[in-house]
Amino acid sequence: MRNMTITLDDDVARWARIHAAELDTSVSRLLGDFLRQMMEDDAAYERARDQYLGAPVAALSRRGATYPSREDLHDRPGLR
Repeated sequence: MRNMTITLDDDVARWARIHAAELDTSVSRLLGDFLRQMMEDDAAYERARDQYLGAPVAALSRRGATYPSREDLHDRPGLR
């Protein structure tokens, strides 16, 4: 564990103390848990991005085939 010093506005510090007390924890633990969750979310996003970008490229059409028109793609029954 590493100790850190942070600076908060008075109203933020007051809210943090009250919120931590409601959760029966310390402001330090509350902030540590929040930062850990942010770190894990960031790592999960990076893994998902890397997995997506590492997937093979899929062809949108076969060689020589034409793409569907915009009208065909957006044609919805009952809207005309």
